[in-house]
Amino acid sequence: MIIVTGGAGFIGSAFIWKLNAEGISDIVIVDELGQADKWKNLVNRRYVEYIHKDVFLRMLRSEQMPFKPDAIIHMGACSSTTERNADYLMDNNYHYTCRLAEWAIARDIRFIYASSAATYGDGSQGFSDENIVTETLRPINMYGYSKQLFDLWVLRNKVDTKIAGIKFFNVFGPNEYHKGDMRSVVHKAFEQIRDTGMVRLFRSYKPEYIDGGQMRDFVYVKDCVEVMWWLLQYPTIHGIFNLGTGKARTWNDLIHAVFSAMNMKPRIEYFDMPPEIRDQYQYFTEARMDKLQRAGYPVSFQPLEAAVQDYVVNYLQMPETHL
Repeated sequence: MIIVTGGAGFIGSAFIWKLNAEGISDIVIVDELGQADKWKNLVNRRYVEYIHKDVFLRMLRSEQMPFKPDAIIHMGACSSTTERNADYLMDNNYHYTCRLAEWAIARDIRFIYASSAATYGDGSQGFSDENIVTETLRPINMYGYSKQLFDLWVLRNKVDTKIAGIKFFNVFGPNEYHKGDMRSVVHKAFEQIRDTGMVRLFRSYKPEYIDGGQMRDFVYVKDCVEVMWWLLQYPTIHGIFNLGTGKARTWNDLIHAVFSAMNMKPRIEYFDMPPEIRDQYQYFTEARMDKLQRAGYPVSFQPLEAAVQDYVVNYLQMPETHL
């Protein structure tokens, strides 16, 4: 049995899609559906049980867990980089994860959890996932800090030799539809192009970057779940790993790929970035992928253009199409 927390969310439901494709349906989903459309991510999936995250936590605390999982894939978290309730993030992203990790480690259960590239802050210290660097990082939003705290807990308790963490970079792809403002720019750009024939991007405020020349490490969710599947298949591989393509691309590249997938000529308008975010804006992110490669993963990802083409043509242009 495999427990997937955040199993109705973007990456969690995509991983269940991968598990189902591998013939695995003995899955327990832990999440909080609320009034959002996350439930739609579960319609096509096969699993044995759904449990609300609060009920699941009570089971942990009372030592009355009715399941004996072989693995826990912990994707559950508040992923909003603009969330301002620090106490909520501490409870939901940090303390919950500590409790679950302790429970899994004590029972020798494979534990794979989601960290984030948001831990790298403004990127001034680079994007190396080596432990010595992780200890020095300074996130610039509370979400990133909540993820950094657990990474530090892992290192402080020396359990990086027992569990696996994944620092996701800019993930895009099917099943993110419910995420509102936290959806990828691919999804937002598709809607803008469909509705207006053009896309608006922030102007650059650094002379070394042209407008739209700001760079990110965009990674397709289908590639992400392949890495997660590999980590599940090799339970002796431990540590905290980056998960991006290892190749930064510009926002202009991304938007041109969306226009191309829609068979339209690019039209981009650049507008002023709000003053309140200019000092926190990342102009460059690029995952160092050598640590994962040294661990044995044959690091290979779809080119950005091919990934965007698949997402646009096979999902976004087919309304309500989920994995």
